[in-house]
Amino acid sequence: MVKTLDRYFISLFFKKLMMLSIIFFSLSFTLTIFEEITFLSETTSSFYLPFMLAIFDAPTTLLEIFPFIILITAQLFFIDLIKKKENELIKINNLNNLYLIKILASCSFFFGIIIITVYYPISSKLKFIYSDIKNVYSDDGKYLKHLNDNGIWIKDEFSNEIYIINGATKKDPFLEDVFISKFNADFDLIENIFAKNIDITNNKWLIKNPIIFKSNRQISLDKTIVLNTHFNIDKINSAFQNLNSFNLFELIDIKNENKLLGYSSQDIDLHFLKIISLPIYFTILVIISSLIMLNIKRNKPYIFHVLLGISLSVIIYYINNIFNIFGLTNKIPIYLSIFFPMIFLGIISTIGLIRINEK
Repeated sequence: MVKTLDRYFISLFFKKLMMLSIIFFSLSFTLTIFEEITFLSETTSSFYLPFMLAIFDAPTTLLEIFPFIILITAQLFFIDLIKKKENELIKINNLNNLYLIKILASCSFFFGIIIITVYYPISSKLKFIYSDIKNVYSDDGKYLKHLNDNGIWIKDEFSNEIYIINGATKKDPFLEDVFISKFNADFDLIENIFAKNIDITNNKWLIKNPIIFKSNRQISLDKTIVLNTHFNIDKINSAFQNLNSFNLFELIDIKNENKLLGYSSQDIDLHFLKIISLPIYFTILVIISSLIMLNIKRNKPYIFHVLLGISLSVIIYYINNIFNIFGLTNKIPIYLSIFFPMIFLGIISTIGLIRINEK
């Protein structure tokens, strides 16, 4: 009988999880379509492209909201159980509330493993394709961006001129040891520019004491010149830090490349830890949701439970964001910025579990 109950409760949990995932995926897909239609409105792209882009982008959006889905899934699970009075089956079989929480915690942990090993590699690949397609249709000249052992490579177009830019190192907000090749629309070389240091704070790059190679002549300027581009420090950082486009192994490779180039890898560490800690995070959220449902009076309307779950999700989301910012700004270590909220929530869960069987 116990094994039958196990199968039933596991099936019920994953049915609720699947239902919510489909609903949120549909919402994400719908909202993204309007954004992509606006983005492609002045291009000659095919009519189906916005829909394809929305499909490629929606899995990444869904990944971000899976913690909320997990929490609300547990609530709907208990609501369904209470509604059908199936929670009485636990007492009839001499089982307790902890038994039920163990099942849900195991399911959520298993689901987290699936997300890491199966879902995330697929969603990152789709996000990579999504970014690649959007770069082609971008109207700001951002057609090429690459990072390797030779530093940053950027292709930009401005006022019918094409720039191929190579920066050996980046120390915000500067590019160092930069070589810029300027071409006309026919890709004929106009001039090359070398600078030890370029301020890229905004779209008007400040090139201090450049060396210009033009018409077989080398000209050293003892002044600062301005180069108009479509890039600034924020856009460059975001261009090279769309971490959802990389799987876990690629993230490790990028981190190693950054180490060789002297770039910071804090954002990569943060993203990597967020992904691999998802099974633990999901488990804690399910336990908290279960404790809330088992401690709320049965005469409360169901909408109250759902609103409480949504409110709790938002609070946890902002707490995590605050600690992530602390980590990225070196206020606290990166590892602590990820695991401190989990430890805190874990302590709350443990306290609740101690007395759960009294309910």
